[in-house]
Amino acid sequence: MPISPYYDVKRDQQGKRYLVPRVSGFELTRIPLLNKGTAFTAQERRDLGLLGLLPQHIDTLAEQVERLYQRYQEPQLPIDKHAFLRSLQDRNEVLFYALISKHLEEMMPIIYTPTVGQAVQEFSRIYRVPRGFSVNTEFIGEVDKALSNVPLDDVRMIVATDSSAILGIGDQGYGGMAISIGKLSLYTAGGVAPDRTLPVELSVGTDRQSLIDDPHYLGPKHPRLRGEEYDAFMDQFVEAVIRRYPKAIIQWEDFSRDAAFRVLERYRDRVCSFNDDIQGTGAVALAGLLSACRLKGEQYTDQKIVVHGGGAGGIGVATALRQGLIQAGLSAEEAANRVFVLDQRGLIQNDRELEAFKQPFAHDPAKLGWNMGHNPDLLETVQHSGATMLLGLSGVGGAFTEEVVRAMQHNTARPVIFPMSNPTPNCEAQPEDVLRWTGGQAIVCTGSPFAPVELSGQTYTVGQGNNAFIFPGLGFGAILCGASKINDAMVAQSAYALAEYTAQHYPERTYPPVSALREVSLTVAVWVIEQAVKDGVATAAVQGLSRDQLTEYVRTRAWEPNYLPYRPAGANEGEGASGDGTGETA
Repeated sequence: MPISPYYDVKRDQQGKRYLVPRVSGFELTRIPLLNKGTAFTAQERRDLGLLGLLPQHIDTLAEQVERLYQRYQEPQLPIDKHAFLRSLQDRNEVLFYALISKHLEEMMPIIYTPTVGQAVQEFSRIYRVPRGFSVNTEFIGEVDKALSNVPLDDVRMIVATDSSAILGIGDQGYGGMAISIGKLSLYTAGGVAPDRTLPVELSVGTDRQSLIDDPHYLGPKHPRLRGEEYDAFMDQFVEAVIRRYPKAIIQWEDFSRDAAFRVLERYRDRVCSFNDDIQGTGAVALAGLLSACRLKGEQYTDQKIVVHGGGAGGIGVATALRQGLIQAGLSAEEAANRVFVLDQRGLIQNDRELEAFKQPFAHDPAKLGWNMGHNPDLLETVQHSGATMLLGLSGVGGAFTEEVVRAMQHNTARPVIFPMSNPTPNCEAQPEDVLRWTGGQAIVCTGSPFAPVELSGQTYTVGQGNNAFIFPGLGFGAILCGASKINDAMVAQSAYALAEYTAQHYPERTYPPVSALREVSLTVAVWVIEQAVKDGVATAAVQGLSRDQLTEYVRTRAWEPNYLPYRPAGANEGEGASGDGTGETA
């Protein structure tokens, strides 16, 4: 199957790939997947109608990267840096990925959290050119026709959001497209080719009146669809994707807590899909806690864990942590007794009405025996449970007060405290405060990046429990093995892969540095494929491969940001390149 109507990828007699554009001249420079800018060779300029359209000097990709990095370093606000990188992505995809791959640790906070939160809020203001696919309520009956307009014919990875619960800033309407674009940028940094990805905004409306009243807002100006209308909208989108892109995986992103669980359960057996907020967050949290236990020299099964936040992320984390305890040898009842989840009303208990997704985590006050006569708050839960680990997914900035942190240290000499909410203002505690309150004894990790903390002459690295350590490898592995579904065991393996990678390569840390994202993703992909084969959900030819063979299989199919040579149509064309789902972009 061709990747795009704009080009073909061929192989010469030596097996080396080259690209045959179906467009030429000025139009060629306006397609970001094809444009090389000043790096078109002299022969390509002659063959492809580019003479006179470009500066005389011919750059290498490395020279282009260096020139752009110098511009990137000029003083400007983070949102302006974000717009600069997005503008580059819309001009030249290969150059964009070459730049961010070289400077990923520096640039990931700009293309993703925390800056992407502001980009979401200002999406209509900074919008420049179309990118991705937007499903609008006005043409939902024509979604097949609309999807046929996407100039990619073999999409394998879709990130789709309805923007109902973006990070910790809530309903953001059409602006959520920035999240889908940012997530897929990290997929490509992790190995998935950009021409196999599609960001999607499910424009079901918005309940944020300020957006509806904004004359410059680009999304549909009506309240969000609910109930049967919402389900019908989603059904038509999913069925259209299955028809156009039968091998595509869908990552559901930033849905409100009620919609997140319903959408995941409604479609996980109809289309290969997963929810990053529920499953990805759970996996990255589990990996971090396993690393923390290694650093403490303790067993995971001996921990008592409090999860502050009863939304999709919090319940997803609690689910993963329970499953991890069971995997480590506890019974289901024993695992349940070691995980405590709080929502806005306090500890989740079965003496009050609860949403269905919270009910499995409700404790019986009588069995707890705390004899409080009311719903325990965070401090009371930490004190009475004997918690040794505390995770924040509440989106409530400052929720982990000094009193709460000191109560954690009363329970254990080295408390594990993960304030994971994004963006930065929603973080439950500042790492510097937690370390100061505990005399540097706490093991602290956050969701957003924080600088190292200097305390009493010692430097403490703050681990970043970013989902980007999970989802690119999970999706890439599922693509490469042709997974018919992404099951819970595959998600769990991504957590164990991350923990193992960290132990081997960064034994003094809870998480690797962001600069290791690509290597982490490739490792996660291998473990995910192994589990898919074990569970019988892998359909590609990966059965029977050893881990070393799988590692080579994954590495040779990971996309890298390099320019392919171009040849005009009919110029001694060779055989078509293999379509293994990883992409063959220039």
